[in-house]
Amino acid sequence: MFFPYTRNPDSSTKKNKVISFFDDLSNVDDRTVTSFGDEWNKFDRFSDHEILTTAKEYFDILPESINADSKVLDVGCGTGRWTKYLSARINCIDAIDPSAAIFAADRLLESRPNVRLTRCSVDNLPVPDNAYDLVMSIGVLHHVPDTRKALACCVAKAKKGGYVYVYLYYNLDNRGVVFKVAFFVSNVLRRLVSRLPKTSKHLVCDFLALLLYLPFISLARLFRFFGLIQLSEFLPLSSYQNKTWFVIRANALDPFGTPYRTTFFKKRSN
Repeated sequence: MFFPYTRNPDSSTKKNKVISFFDDLSNVDDRTVTSFGDEWNKFDRFSDHEILTTAKEYFDILPESINADSKVLDVGCGTGRWTKYLSARINCIDAIDPSAAIFAADRLLESRPNVRLTRCSVDNLPVPDNAYDLVMSIGVLHHVPDTRKALACCVAKAKKGGYVYVYLYYNLDNRGVVFKVAFFVSNVLRRLVSRLPKTSKHLVCDFLALLLYLPFISLARLFRFFGLIQLSEFLPLSSYQNKTWFVIRANALDPFGTPYRTTFFKKRSN
């Protein structure tokens, strides 16, 4: 079923954006969908600088063939950060998400007429197969009950010769004991914290960002200041060295506040 939604503009200078709704949300964990809706409507105002800083780490591998004329599908767009980054260089992007985060994406993307928003699940993408030059799903499919099926749905939407870009959590099977212990502790905390009411969960995750994230990040920054680059990059959470407190808080809510997630082993060739 199709439900049109029109955002009320904040001022007469902004155009309404229509969000298409599809109520057949299969292959989703309901608690996780609700959690992400709450999360991204709390952290919905990323600055252009914050988006650019992180996007450089994700999109430096995109081939040159992805250009202004390419068609892109963002599966699980959340706040629309990555869609906004790419929309400055690509003329046609479809962004979908099953949660209420789609409203946060609408606010962030209100001035981007080349973006179309849809609320639906990955198993019921209302777009044609073999239609996109790039299908991307960054940090999403490990929160889907049947990841293999979801990935197959994404692949089906890519053109022959197109690209599918997926970022998944993995089990750190090729990392040291420090990373593995940190991962184990975070997973135990997640099982407890994710069951809290929304307000309590947000407060606890802010506290964990202060208690767990900042010490590692501050130490990594100190090592980097003294030129100890390799040592700074060895520490857990070192990738947050150049991130703002807003981004750190938002990312702490993801691993500790999400009810459902799975991880995958990294296959290594001999």
